[in-house]
Amino acid sequence: MSNRTASTTPSENAPARALRADAERNRQRIIAAAQEVFAERGLDVTLDDVAHHAGVGVGTVYRRFGGREELVEAVFEDEALRVVALAEQALAHEDPWDGLVEYFLAAAQRFAENRGLREVLLGHVDGRPRVAAARERLLPAVGALIARAQQDGRLRDDIERTDFPLIQIMLGAVTQHSRTITPDLWKRYLTLILDGIRRDRGGPSPLPHRALDLDEFAQTMK
Repeated sequence: MSNRTASTTPSENAPARALRADAERNRQRIIAAAQEVFAERGLDVTLDDVAHHAGVGVGTVYRRFGGREELVEAVFEDEALRVVALAEQALAHEDPWDGLVEYFLAAAQRFAENRGLREVLLGHVDGRPRVAAARERLLPAVGALIARAQQDGRLRDDIERTDFPLIQIMLGAVTQHSRTITPDLWKRYLTLILDGIRRDRGGPSPLPHRALDLDEFAQTMK
């Protein structure tokens, strides 16, 4: 009996599901470009926009992703989970009010820097199950933060967990109007909001950002 082993071709040795090295590079290039475009312009962009920013043809984008929803999920799943983790970590803060404020600030900072992330987590975005699962974890975590601060007697009793996304949407509107003039202006308004929902404040908190002057206001409201 022959001891000769069966010969194999290179293609048989390669894992059937592995992307070619150049295809994987294109995939990562597309994701990186999409991250920049979505962060700057939000979700209302086309795959043509992403392809142009990545420097590839739109056909290459479609070969790597079945459509825009698949690309959005690839871009935002990890980012969405990080925001959920921020809320869950804040629940471990020894001071309930400080934990709530810590999360509000951290989430608002991420939303200010990434319009697409804000729209994914705070908007009604269908067809992206993994991102939707992260969003479904977020509201209960925020609800638990709110309940802790209320039980501690430092947060108004009439604040509900559904108030949180609306507050962040309001801050997002400030960000969108002012990002080319004073990108940190949202911090001023978050401080005013936090003062408004706190029960035990002894006086107004120092504002972390000055008010706009008239010229800046005019530019912001264009």
